[in-house]
Amino acid sequence: MDIPRSIFKAYDIRGFVDSQITEDFSKSLGKAFITLISKENPGKHLTIAVGRDMRDSSPRFQKALMQGMIESGADVKDIGLVSTPAFYFGVGYLECDGGIMVSASHNPAEYNGFKMTRDHARPVSGNDGINNLADIMESDAYLISDKTGAIEVVDGIPEKFVEMSIDFAGGDPIRPLKVVIDSGNGMGAQYLDSFLQKYPQINCEKLFWELDGNFPNHESNPLKEENNVVLKERIIASGADFGIATDGDGDRIFFFDEHGKTVEPAILRGLLAQIMLRKNPGSTIVYDIRPGKITLDMILESGGKPFLAPVGHSLIKKEMLIHDSVFGGESSGHFFYKYPTGSYEGPITVAVQLLQELTRKNVSMSELVAQYRKYFHSGEINFEVEDKQGTIKKIKEHFAEGELNELDGITITYPDFWFNIRPSNTESILRLTVEAINKEAMEKRRDEVIGIISR
Repeated sequence: MDIPRSIFKAYDIRGFVDSQITEDFSKSLGKAFITLISKENPGKHLTIAVGRDMRDSSPRFQKALMQGMIESGADVKDIGLVSTPAFYFGVGYLECDGGIMVSASHNPAEYNGFKMTRDHARPVSGNDGINNLADIMESDAYLISDKTGAIEVVDGIPEKFVEMSIDFAGGDPIRPLKVVIDSGNGMGAQYLDSFLQKYPQINCEKLFWELDGNFPNHESNPLKEENNVVLKERIIASGADFGIATDGDGDRIFFFDEHGKTVEPAILRGLLAQIMLRKNPGSTIVYDIRPGKITLDMILESGGKPFLAPVGHSLIKKEMLIHDSVFGGESSGHFFYKYPTGSYEGPITVAVQLLQELTRKNVSMSELVAQYRKYFHSGEINFEVEDKQGTIKKIKEHFAEGELNELDGITITYPDFWFNIRPSNTESILRLTVEAINKEAMEKRRDEVIGIISR
C-alpha cells in the first residue's frame, strides 16, 4: 500500500482527513495492528478495544479500522465515543490485548488520526511499534486469517472510568467551590459531566461544552494562552475560585487561579507528586526533560526519587513502567497515574486531588501555588531550521561551560539559568525552552540562544 510516511509520528498517527487518513488507510491499519500484536503474542486469539472522539470523520474511520481487525481474525470491543484516558482505561478494564483510539487530539478539524496501545495501556511509540506498522502497510505483509472475528459493543466505559478515577483519588472531603470550565468542544466534557454529578457542592459554569469536532469557538489546545482568553475573563467576572480547561481528546488538563492566571504545569505536577508521595513514600516520580525545575525541588522536598524522561507521553509512560513509578507528569499538561488498569493520564484524579488539597489547606488556588512561582520560564519557542544538528552543535559549543545532558536534544544547566533545545522528529523545527532564577536572566539567555539560532 502506498502510504504517507510523514503521518507516522513519534507518539501517534495524524494526518489530513480524506487525503492522508482514509477509510482504506484505516482498514489497512487495523490489519497491520493485528499483525504487529499477533507477532508479540504468538498463538493467542486477540481481543482489541477501539474507541473514537467527536470528530465528524471518526465514526467511519473507526468502522473501517474494526473491519480490518476482524478480517485479520481478532475480536473487537467497540467502546464508542470516549476520551483518550477513558479509552486507556477500557483497554485495561476489558483485559484487551491492545487498543486503538481514533483521534487527532487537539489538532484542527481537518485532521484525524490514531493512538495505539498494547495491553494495560502499554504505549506504542515511533521506534517501538509505529514505524513497524508503516513497514507492514507499505509491504502488504499482513497476517492472513481463515477466521473472521466479531465486534461487540461495550457501553458504560466513560462512566466506569470516572468512578475508578475518583475512587483512586481517595475520599478526602472537598469544600463548596465555584469553577468555570472550558472543554473546548472536546471530549473532556464527557468525563467532566460525570465528575460534576458526583460533587454537587461544586458550582460550575460551563463553556463550549457541546461535543463538536469542528471546534467552532477556539483551537482545543489550552497550552496556547490565546485559547484561554474567554475562560480567564469568565473566572474573574464570575468571582470563581478557579478554572479548568481540557484539550480535544481530553487527555490534558489545565488549571487557572481565581485571578485567571495559569497554574504552571510544572507546579501542578509537583503538587500532585507530593500528594502521591504522601501515599507512597520514597516512590519514583517521572517527568520530562524540558525546564520546569520546581518539579524537581518539590519531589526532593517530599523524599521522592526523581527520574527524567524524554519528551512525549508514550516515552514517559514507558519509563514509569520500567521504574514502577506511581506518578508522572509532562510539561504540556499530561499527568499520569499508576492505576490497576495501567499507567496513563488521569485528569479526573488530578481534579479531585487538587480540590481535596485546596480543602485540606483551606486556601485559595493562588495561595496554594504562590510559594512555587519562583522561576521564570520562556514557554516553548519554535524555530524553522534546516540544519538542526549543526545548530545544536553551535549552541553546545557556545555554552560549553554548562552542565550538559543529551537525553532529548540538549539540556544545558548553569547556576542561574538552564534550557533545553530539541529537534522535532518529523519537521525542520527546533523547540527551545529557557528557565532562570529571575526574569532578567531568562530574557537575556533566551535572546542569547535565539541569536545563535538566527545566525
